[in-house]
Amino acid sequence: MNKHTTSAALLCAALSTASMAQQLEQYDYWAPQRAMVQRGQQAVFMCNGLFTSHRTLEQVFKQELAFLRSPVGTADGGDYHVDWERQAVEVGAPDAVPVMRAVFREGIGCVILAPDQTLADIDDLPELTLPLPPGDASQIPWPDGDLTTQQELPSAIDANALQAASDWAFNRPTAEQDTLSLLVVYKGQIILERYAPGIDMTTRTRTWSTAKSIASTLIGMLVDQGQLSLDEPLDLPWLPTAGSADADPRRHITLRHVLNMSSGLESIDNAGMEYATGSGLSYWAGASSVNGALNRALIREPGSHWDYENYDTLLGVYAMKQALGGENTYAEFPRKALLDRIGMRNTLVSTDRFGDFVLSSQVYTNARDLARYGLLYLNNGQWNGEQLISTDWIEFSRTPAPATVGQGGQYGGQWWLVPEGRTDIPADAYSTNGNRGQFTVVVPSHDLVIVRRGLDYGRQGFNQWDLTREVLKAVNP
Repeated sequence: MNKHTTSAALLCAALSTASMAQQLEQYDYWAPQRAMVQRGQQAVFMCNGLFTSHRTLEQVFKQELAFLRSPVGTADGGDYHVDWERQAVEVGAPDAVPVMRAVFREGIGCVILAPDQTLADIDDLPELTLPLPPGDASQIPWPDGDLTTQQELPSAIDANALQAASDWAFNRPTAEQDTLSLLVVYKGQIILERYAPGIDMTTRTRTWSTAKSIASTLIGMLVDQGQLSLDEPLDLPWLPTAGSADADPRRHITLRHVLNMSSGLESIDNAGMEYATGSGLSYWAGASSVNGALNRALIREPGSHWDYENYDTLLGVYAMKQALGGENTYAEFPRKALLDRIGMRNTLVSTDRFGDFVLSSQVYTNARDLARYGLLYLNNGQWNGEQLISTDWIEFSRTPAPATVGQGGQYGGQWWLVPEGRTDIPADAYSTNGNRGQFTVVVPSHDLVIVRRGLDYGRQGFNQWDLTREVLKAVNP
């Protein structure tokens, strides 16, 4: 190699290095939206904490807002305003970041407004005025109501081991794992019910992605009735339009694909973007949950790759809306089809400001209602002798998504499964799973339902299968 060749090679190497350095994007172009989303999160957390959960400002700042790294203000005050009469919260002062507002609405919990809306728009927001089922829940026996009697533990239960499991759940090695409640049901009987200070059996908190399992149940009811099909293509108005439906490759996506989190659509909520764009804009900033879900490109063969994505759930929910038809039928469906029928009187299914259910995350409920929900699955879909959800749908829910087999096998139809290779708990166990530690675990082989609610923050890491292992130490099958 002569000196000219060597010089040229060195120049190319230098240019290549410089070019690579120029391609590194270190500036956060999404910072303004992250700031807006964080204000929106605080507005929603505060609004629901105060008006859905009926907690104090001090409790809300200590626990609900611990999820945020730098909330606006303190319990003593700051750049936020609580409108106690209108049950609304405004967060932030007018500046480069919009003031964000959330308002409690009857029957659905708090709704986040768009940045260009004010509290003058409250009356245009959706609400659900459907009366509760007749009767006083406190006088109706469990599980249809909340009336329980003092009973001895079943002979198969070790009281000391059960107490140890309870202490394991509450006495965590890190303050980031903040257990609010633990409820264990064995053969239909509540054998353990424990709450943290400031929490009781009526306290409703956000389910986060445990809502996905509830969404799947509602969708499954329509599949059982023949109004939806697991394996027919979803007939959705995809965005942007491709000119004709036949030209759109998304026409091959089925309900099974989206419920298995294997749609093949571009992932928007991952890679650090979940609190800047995507579904975060509908959760926390007033954007449409439907339009965002429909406006994604197909980047993989449907069914070939598992990718956990809020928008996949919301596609299934929108298919449910289309199958139900009228707005009133859709708005009342969760209550009439499921919640009212199994005694889930304390559960609110929230919507975006357009009235579309955000059933990927925004349900507010308590431990007892989730235990009822777990019992429905434990009892193979039956409630008081009526088959509300088919055993076929439960089997689909518990079957690993094909794209997960050999890769962990940890996900079914909007339910989480025991990971492949884990042998310290029964393989038939399955669970809901929500951010900040929301779990409803069903263990059919031991006739057991376990509910854990939390307000975890930071790295979190509470493991529902470890909890299941600890509870099972108290059960002699």
